[in-house]
Amino acid sequence: MPDNVHYDVVKKIDLEELRAFYESVGAVLPQSVDKLSRAVDNSVCFVTARDGDKGERLIGIARGIADGLRGYLTECKLCPSFQGPAAVTQVDGRIEHDQYGIAREMATRVIAALSEMGCERIDAAAYGTEVDFCQELGFEKARGIVPMSLCPAK
Repeated sequence: MPDNVHYDVVKKIDLEELRAFYESVGAVLPQSVDKLSRAVDNSVCFVTARDGDKGERLIGIARGIADGLRGYLTECKLCPSFQGPAAVTQVDGRIEHDQYGIAREMATRVIAALSEMGCERIDAAAYGTEVDFCQELGFEKARGIVPMSLCPAK
């Protein structure tokens, strides 16, 4: 792991910095700044990864949400320039297997923060190629549960 990556667990993150980070990694942004603001306000923790001796440039984020009993690892994103060749050569080029383990470190810190908050269960939604990454973190496939979503009309 590079010596110049610094991690922090924070309750909030600057909206403009987060928006700029999402744009830099090609993530889909919420429809409005208000929605992004609500997402930040409703999150209980962020783990940030920053590059540089002073930890100035945001290169990765992981986010957790919780209600006090259950927690959710909701996202883990990493700047492509820090993914390295392992992200390309591992299963389907996922960031979860980045060369330096930055995504794993961020996810592990979100899980620890949610546990410290008293969450008795932590969930994550894994899509296709993310399943083994989640299993490596200790998640198990839920038996008998059918994932369901509801997207209210806009």
